[in-house]
Amino acid sequence: MAPINDLVVMAAHPLFEPVSAWLRGFSGDVPPGLTALNAALAALDSPPQVASGLPVRFAPPEDDGMGYEARVFARGEVATRPGNWHDFFNALAWLAYPRTKCILNGRHHAALQAQHAAGRGQREVERDAITQFDECGIVVVSASAALLGLLRAHEWKALFWQRRTHIAREMRFFVFGHATWDQLRAPFVGLTAKAVLLEVEGDWLAWSPAQQRDDIDHRLAELFLQSADYARPRDFQPLPLLGLPGATPENANAAYYDDTRQFRPRRKPG
Repeated sequence: MAPINDLVVMAAHPLFEPVSAWLRGFSGDVPPGLTALNAALAALDSPPQVASGLPVRFAPPEDDGMGYEARVFARGEVATRPGNWHDFFNALAWLAYPRTKCILNGRHHAALQAQHAAGRGQREVERDAITQFDECGIVVVSASAALLGLLRAHEWKALFWQRRTHIAREMRFFVFGHATWDQLRAPFVGLTAKAVLLEVEGDWLAWSPAQQRDDIDHRLAELFLQSADYARPRDFQPLPLLGLPGATPENANAAYYDDTRQFRPRRKPG
């Protein structure tokens, strides 16, 4: 499948909903440059900050020996390569989820400081976990504990096919990870996200997408403030993205969900 490069086409896909307004505003078939991205940043009601309190700014990478997270914390500079889709979607994640991105940067910085203080060269497991969510995260929101239970149990066909109409009424999916948006430009069998599951009241589902995204940003920031939460990669739920109704035309067939390459049963304990 050829990659989708048209920003307006991306904006119409349900999994790009959290950033669809910016995609439509930029338009075109190449990632917009730093000037346009920083203008979008300045247009936010509350311009975001990094964990050190500095304002966020999208800047070209520098060969200065600083790692990505260290540079974000120390200078407020989010390294963004011109014409690079991966970095473009990372910039959009800062626009869409500024509080959570700030908290994740703070956790990275704290873990790096602890690693250096202890003289350890090996990367911390916690950094692996938050990096995986930052790159490939998704938030699943539902007013139905039963639907969330099917997801946790990896009952994929029961969830995505047999409860298809229930999903439309009672579940919402908000991609967080910038690498996931990049991969969705040319999706492949086995494309999987790392999910945080949130249960909400039924009236939440009637909020506007912008209100829902803002609330998710608040909730995620609170979750990630707790350093013991989501400290290991296995703390996230795997979610095969191409199983979501509407994610690909092929899943409009019940037999699609019999493919265990992407719809794997849950591992038995032990």
